[in-house]
Amino acid sequence: MVLKAVGLVLALVLVVLNHDDRRAMVLCGVAALALAVLIARDLLVPVRLAADEEGVIVVRGFAGRRRVPWSDVERIVVDVHRRYGRRWEHLEIDAGEQIYVFGGGQLGTSCTLVAAELRALRSSTGRDAVQDEQMNVREAGQ
Repeated sequence: MVLKAVGLVLALVLVVLNHDDRRAMVLCGVAALALAVLIARDLLVPVRLAADEEGVIVVRGFAGRRRVPWSDVERIVVDVHRRYGRRWEHLEIDAGEQIYVFGGGQLGTSCTLVAAELRALRSSTGRDAVQDEQMNVREAGQ
């Protein structure tokens, strides 16, 4: 969120500094508008994923919500990539025809921790242990 705010300020400064170049102003203005929308989404809907005994609740689009029952959740996978000396994680919730992907920034914590909590909550509801074995951490190439 902080990086988005810094980017917004930078884009607005560039709009002012490029007042004589119409194309640069439009480009920086569009970037500022996009960042403002993303910041508004983060402020208005800070919780992107929630879970309870019945299933998970995911945010779709700008502020829409969808409840996915545990019976529809096929897999919970953490996709890990290493690039430029950093570790990037993405949580994937496979619900049949829909796959919901969340980054650590959207979740506010490590995707691996969230996946472990989701698996624990899911197994406490009596889900099949064989399906829980399929929920793993997937390491991707560098």
